[in-house]
Amino acid sequence: MGPLTFMAKPVIGIVLDWDDRPSYSAYPWYALRENYARAVEQAGGIPILLPYHGDQIPEYVDLISGLLIPGGDYDIDPVHYGEEICHERVLCKAPRTNFELKLAQDSYQKDLPILGICGGHQLINVMMGGSLIQHIPTAIASSIVHEQKEPKHHPTHWIQLEKDSLLYELSGISEIQVNSTHHQAIKKVGDHLKVVAYAPDGIIEAIESTEKRFCLGVQWHPEYLSTPYDYKIFEAFISACAL
Repeated sequence: MGPLTFMAKPVIGIVLDWDDRPSYSAYPWYALRENYARAVEQAGGIPILLPYHGDQIPEYVDLISGLLIPGGDYDIDPVHYGEEICHERVLCKAPRTNFELKLAQDSYQKDLPILGICGGHQLINVMMGGSLIQHIPTAIASSIVHEQKEPKHHPTHWIQLEKDSLLYELSGISEIQVNSTHHQAIKKVGDHLKVVAYAPDGIIEAIESTEKRFCLGVQWHPEYLSTPYDYKIFEAFISACAL
């Protein structure tokens, strides 16, 4: 093991977002919302940010104690779950998806704790052989606005937790409020995953692995720490990474 063995806090790798549109820079750039790293730090972890160097994935997996896959303004190419793009809202980022799929697969094989948030939750499902609803409004009729207009740190709808789940264990109640900023969702659930939370309209809000010690995907954005339950998710994740 390297020098990080001597650190008391677990090192958490966080995947960056990427774009080549000339906004932040005229050249391709990486980005990450600050609150992802802040939530990891507040829960007792050391966040490090992982650029898309595919040949360094083995070194990344050796370096980190856990993996956080955040959301972003992108969608997973449906080719990864055997479909073609069927809606104009589907925006793909092949460099990101190709990198984080391989990184997540290697982390999963090593039994590193994984926390997937929004797009990261969907990536876990696709990695395990599942599929996605490509655009919620065209698939189901719902009174819930899953792309909320309110500021993202405001919870806007309730979800129901399954009692046999880590989320229920952390919260101690069967219903919690979450924020919502997504236009896709899980359709077919991947292998070795169980659904542990639903929105009232049936949209899957959380999944957990049935074979790994910690692999959790949540469709909302707990990094805003909007509720005490959001903070407990990060505490549980960092605690698993410290083992």
